[in-house]
Amino acid sequence: MSSSSSGLHVSSGTGKRRVCYFHDADHMGSFYYGPGHPMKPHRLQMTHNLILAYSLYKKMDVYRPHLATEDEMLGFHSAEYVDFLRRVNPDNQHEHEFARQLQRFTVGDDCPVFDGLYDYCRLYTGGSIDGALKLNAGLADVAINWSGGLHHAKRTEASGFCYINDIVLGILQLLRYHARVLYLDIDVHHGDGVEEAFYTTDRVMTVSFHKYGDYFFPGTGDVKNVGVKSGKYYSVNVPLRDGINDESYGRIFVPVMQRVMEVYRPTALCVQCGADSLSGDRLGCFNLSARGHAECVKHMLSYNLPTLVLGGGGYTVRNVARCWTLETAAILNEDLNEELPFNDYYEYYGPDFSLKVSPSLTMENANSRQYLESVKQQVFESLRMLQGAPSVQMERMPHDAETAAPEEDPDSRPASYARQHPAEHYD
Repeated sequence: MSSSSSGLHVSSGTGKRRVCYFHDADHMGSFYYGPGHPMKPHRLQMTHNLILAYSLYKKMDVYRPHLATEDEMLGFHSAEYVDFLRRVNPDNQHEHEFARQLQRFTVGDDCPVFDGLYDYCRLYTGGSIDGALKLNAGLADVAINWSGGLHHAKRTEASGFCYINDIVLGILQLLRYHARVLYLDIDVHHGDGVEEAFYTTDRVMTVSFHKYGDYFFPGTGDVKNVGVKSGKYYSVNVPLRDGINDESYGRIFVPVMQRVMEVYRPTALCVQCGADSLSGDRLGCFNLSARGHAECVKHMLSYNLPTLVLGGGGYTVRNVARCWTLETAAILNEDLNEELPFNDYYEYYGPDFSLKVSPSLTMENANSRQYLESVKQQVFESLRMLQGAPSVQMERMPHDAETAAPEEDPDSRPASYARQHPAEHYD
């Protein structure tokens, strides 16, 4: 699985991991943000189809996620915000009752109201909660929910195509059994919603590798942002510049994560695998290959901790599917033939019909060795301020979900889901 040109090479190990995988093939691909919107849930159906075509599903436990309940979502989000998401729809959004709330909850252009919005949120969030519960119960070593990873959502507002922060809710579940959880984000955008949620606690360390500067969304994630109060130095930001390639990424990723693991000593991991850090992404500006991206995941799996693996950004849909299929195989310690097997979306992958996502040979890498070394040393200096891992006392987390009511029947379904839109099939 390693690339000879990559600075990231990690042994995939020899032990057989118990892996569970969450996807609703009947409904997830039918949600549609609207014409021209870069976020396309249909990419999840494409990923699932490749996983089927490569027979990876036979090597893991496959589940349909339950629909997250309102009480589960209230474990982090405000009651007013969740109620708004439940009641608003394309037909009533412009009525007087909702007009002011659209602005208050920042729902509109980037985060539009579309058919089935609330069920979409419940479905991708349910997968992340289910994955955390499987890990807590010791029924899996790794849980995968590619529909999750929506890291920009805040407690009372939508942001960056994200409505409910499934990551925060999944981590809150992990914290019920784990003293320290490490969150890693390799999306091209800063994981601001997750960082903000845990900015004042030492129970979660958040680590984000992202593009920073030039007014790039969301505009946060400076290396100097390290947390406050009990969470001071438990937020780690690695700001990167345009065009970073596998070799440069590996030069900073591996030593930073090794030091983080040595200092923090987490007992569980949550990894957000946003694929917009790949070369050629519609909204991204990095130059990673799919194999370079996957090596980050393999590196984290080498620590052999319970790991929740989530999706995130990714707006060139054929490359998202390639990347997350490759990473599913990496989790399973499986090598895949780069020639794609026939699948329902085979024509998307022309003209090469290959699993590869290759870096651009002409894109300039603005991350000099000196710049990366400077960032690394600033991160190391912050980590040096920590006197070992925090104590294991299970202090109550803000907006904890411990008082949530029992789950609804996992097999219950809403009466109807959004219809599939033909424009979903195009980049």
